Amino acid sequence: MAERQIRVRFAPSPTGYLHVGGARTALFNWLLARRRGGVFVLRIEDTDRERSSEVMTRAILDGMEWLGLSWDEGPFHQADGVERHRRDALRLLEAGHAYRCFCTPAELESKRARAAGAQEAYRYDRNCLLRVSPEEAERRAAAGQPFALRCHVPEGVSAWEDVVHGRIEFANAEIEDFIVLRSDGTPVYNLAVVSDDLDMRITHVLRGDDHISNTPKQILLYRALGQEPPVFGHVPMILGPDGKRLSKRHGATAIGEYREQGLLPWALVNFLALLGWSPGTDEEIFDVPELIARFSLEGINKKSAIFDSQKLIWLNGQHLTRASAERLEPLVTERLVAAGIANADALRTRRAWVHGLIDLLKVRARNLDDIVRQARPYLAEAIDYEQEAVQKHWKHPAQVRQRLAALRQRYAGLERWDEQTLEAELRAVADELGTAAGKLIHPLRVSLTGMAVSPGIFEVLVTMGRELALRRLDAALAALERREREAPSSPDTVVPGAPPAA
Repeated sequence: MAERQIRVRFAPSPTGYLHVGGARTALFNWLLARRRGGVFVLRIEDTDRERSSEVMTRAILDGMEWLGLSWDEGPFHQADGVERHRRDALRLLEAGHAYRCFCTPAELESKRARAAGAQEAYRYDRNCLLRVSPEEAERRAAAGQPFALRCHVPEGVSAWEDVVHGRIEFANAEIEDFIVLRSDGTPVYNLAVVSDDLDMRITHVLRGDDHISNTPKQILLYRALGQEPPVFGHVPMILGPDGKRLSKRHGATAIGEYREQGLLPWALVNFLALLGWSPGTDEEIFDVPELIARFSLEGINKKSAIFDSQKLIWLNGQHLTRASAERLEPLVTERLVAAGIANADALRTRRAWVHGLIDLLKVRARNLDDIVRQARPYLAEAIDYEQEAVQKHWKHPAQVRQRLAALRQRYAGLERWDEQTLEAELRAVADELGTAAGKLIHPLRVSLTGMAVSPGIFEVLVTMGRELALRRLDAALAALERREREAPSSPDTVVPGAPPAA
C-alpha cells in the first residue's frame, strides 16, 4: 500500500510581524514537504478580528515570499471556516463529547478568586454537567439563555509519539473541560485548528514546543470527531545567548527588517535551518537545495537553539562571497537604485561591468549594504572622504598633492589601462620621487574611493576606468589644495567633502 502524501501547514496569526521563531517553523514545514514530495499549506489564523490586521497579513506573505518559502495551497483564512467550526462543535454536542455551560463570566471569576484565595489551582468544576440535566439545558437554550460549549474530557490518558521528543502523555484528570465554542458563537483556538487541519487533510503538525500543552486537548477533539490525530512534532524554542527567551534585545527582529539590513534571503534560510536542526556533521554553509536534500525530522534537536547574531552576519558574508554576480545582481541593483547612486536602465546596459564590480566588492562585504557603500565611488558623480582616511593618508597635503599630481600626469598619458601597466607606472613614479610605493598607493586609494580600505588599488583603477579615475584624482587634488591653503599645518582640518569630526 502506497504511503499517503505528506501535507503540512504553516498557520501564523496576523497579529504581528513574521519573526525568527515563526519563520523557522515555516521553514521546517516547507523543507519537510519539499524533501518528501509533500504539500505545504499556508493558513492565516485570523479569527481574532480585533487584533488581526491586513497589514500584518501582507507582511507575513512578503516575508515568506522573500525567503523563497512558496506555498502549494492557500493562503486560506481561518475566519472563512467559522461555520464549519460551529458545525463541528455541534457534532461534539450531539455525540455527547460536549455539553452546554450556562455559567456567567462573573460566576467563573468568583470561583477562580476562591481558588486563588485557597492557593489552589483552578479547574472548572463541571457544574453544568453535573447539575444541569440535558433536558434542562435544552430548555434554557431554547429560551435564549446564553451558553458556551465545553468538551467533556474523558478519563484516561492523552498521549502521542512526538517526532522530536518521543512519547509525551498527559493524564486527562489534569485537563479541565475546556470551552470549544464561546457564548457568542465564535470557536476557540483548539477547535478551529483541529477543524481546519481535518478539512485540509494535514498529516504532520510541526510547530513550536509552546504548543505542547494544546496537543492533548486537540487529540481529544480529533478522536471525539471520529478521526485519528496527525503526526505531531514540537520544536524547542529559540533562546538568546543569555539563555532567556529570544527577544529584540538579542538582535532578533522581524524578517522584513533583515531584508532592509541587506541580508541575503538564502543566507537567512541557512541560519534559520541551523536553529534547532543538525545535518549530523560539522558543516554549516548550505544552499537551499542542499537543505532540502539533507533535511530530516530525525535531525531536529530536543534542546533549545541559541540565537547568535554574529553567526548570522558571518554566514551572510560567506554566502555573499560564494554567490555568483548574476545571482546578486538584482539584489544589488535594487539597493543601488534605492540609494540614488545609479539608474536602473544605465546599469542594465552595463551588465558585464556590473558583474565585475560585484565580484570585486563582495569579498569584503558582510551584507548588501556593504557592497552599495563600496560601489558608490564607481557610480556616483562625487564622493565624500572618510575623516579617518584623510587624517591618516592625507596628513601632509602639500606633499601628497605633489605625488598624486605626478601620478595623475603619468596615468593620463597611458595607452594601456590594465593592472600590470598601472602598477608599473606607479612604482616608476615612486622611484622618481624617491619614496615607497605605499606612499602613493594609500593616498591614491583615498582619492579614488574616499576610504582607507578597498580592493586592490589596481583592480579599483581598472574597474573604475580611465575617465572616472582621472576625474576622481582631479577632485582629490583640488580638495588637497584647499586643505593646504586653509590649514597647512593642521592634520585635523577636514577636507571639503569629508564628514565633520565626531
